[in-house]
Amino acid sequence: MPDFDVIFVGTGHNSLVCAGYLARAGYRVGMLERRPAVGGAVVTEEVFPGYRFDLGGSAHILIHHTPIVRDLNLQKYGLSYIDLDPLFFAPFPDGERIFVWKDVERTCDSIAEVSYEDAENYRAFNRDWGPMAEAMVETFLQAPTPFNVAKTLIFQSEVHKDLRFRLPAVLGSYGRLLRKAFVSPRVQAVIGWMAAQSGPPPGERISAPFALWHPMYHHSGVKRPRGGSGMLTQALARMISSHRGTIETSAAVDQIVVKNGRAVGVRTVDGEIHTAGRAVVSGAHIHTTLELLAGQVPSARVKSSRRPKTGNGFGMMVRFAMSELPDYSGVEGTDDGPPLPEHRALQFICPDLDYLERAYGDYLSGRPSADPALIAMTFSAVDPTLAPPGKHVLFLWGQYFPYELATGESWDDVGDKVADRMLAKLAEYAPNVASSAVGRLVQTPLWLERELGLLRGNVMHLEMSVSQMLTFRPSIRMSNYRGPAKGLYLTGASTHPGGGIMGAAGRNAAAVLLHDLSRKPLFPGR
Repeated sequence: MPDFDVIFVGTGHNSLVCAGYLARAGYRVGMLERRPAVGGAVVTEEVFPGYRFDLGGSAHILIHHTPIVRDLNLQKYGLSYIDLDPLFFAPFPDGERIFVWKDVERTCDSIAEVSYEDAENYRAFNRDWGPMAEAMVETFLQAPTPFNVAKTLIFQSEVHKDLRFRLPAVLGSYGRLLRKAFVSPRVQAVIGWMAAQSGPPPGERISAPFALWHPMYHHSGVKRPRGGSGMLTQALARMISSHRGTIETSAAVDQIVVKNGRAVGVRTVDGEIHTAGRAVVSGAHIHTTLELLAGQVPSARVKSSRRPKTGNGFGMMVRFAMSELPDYSGVEGTDDGPPLPEHRALQFICPDLDYLERAYGDYLSGRPSADPALIAMTFSAVDPTLAPPGKHVLFLWGQYFPYELATGESWDDVGDKVADRMLAKLAEYAPNVASSAVGRLVQTPLWLERELGLLRGNVMHLEMSVSQMLTFRPSIRMSNYRGPAKGLYLTGASTHPGGGIMGAAGRNAAAVLLHDLSRKPLFPGR
């Protein structure tokens, strides 16, 4: 008798979501994780005594466009979310500032202090592009078949009407779109910097949809699991265990076992074989998955799958243990009262789109950006469980940083210097941070590859360019979550809809797998 009905390679959040739906449906689930902790890149650990650092994704936005938390009853398993409002805070060198609140009108009031004209432009942007943004959400929540993509993005009446008049804008870059939509470079930068989080720079063609997603932030908001980002994956693991699922950590898989063209189990680095009676699901990077097949599948089936571009990395993170919160220029506050609005928000350091383009230019030359665009996150301001009393954490994400450096140097040699530069850039806006750091974890592109399995430091697995999205992710043949061997299924950021803490790839893969196992759809009507 097989050890399990379905075996999972990896316990990233998409794998856990997929396994959760399968376990709920009554299948015997087994999961193997190479790291000593469950969660893949969505994990929280005490790196310094009393300080809890996320090791991967931190802001939970996309998952709240899905029914996953409700479907799997994750509150029952200890998941508790904290709403962050304002969502984003952007300070500028001359002291001006923009807050993006969940409420559009409140956001417009803030924008009006920088550009009265752009307050109305912002209302119009959210109103006009809202239907298309909503259609993108629906597209993300199902397998990207040509029919599904056409149904949601083209043939919906409201979207179809928009596309007839706005197709040139949709097919252009988000930089061009935002420069036409807004007068102030600062308003352009707030929206553009969020669009850049998937990787594409402002000038990349057909990148406009990354900015057109912006209205959805006012629907989902930004949230944080109490206790850290990893509380999501911990809750998923508890849910799976309560449904008789088995999860093993420190159990690295070195081969997906294929017999007679069908995936029947996995082998660990210790030589242990685990068998699967119905299916194997890989949540690993697509290129890692193909390596695990170890030539057991005809090369013709995997040839097209080797083409997706992982790219040359694009960002890095530094996690700081702090004695105090950033004190942005002109702001007086203490830790004694309620958190200041800017400390609740994601804090943007990106004064204009040209600044972002220059950072990308450094990256293209194989150099760490001299003036990186940053997002600072101070979640301990709303969640005191992350740091000792009176202390804080600061997570600092920056772009753009290439995995391969033109100088031939290793990130092991230059990582600390680049981390110093990132903190110095933030200190231009919040001077006290320069002397407030009491410890840090530097997560260079090389660190992300070594520790989290994010090849070449790409947190999205594959580049999020239009040629690698929807039916092209990771390839036309495998965009339906079915791998190159029978009984092998795929999930994770290498599959549609890509990176970010959303879980849609896991939910969609579960729908496909459960349909194949029972011939009944998980989501009626899809």
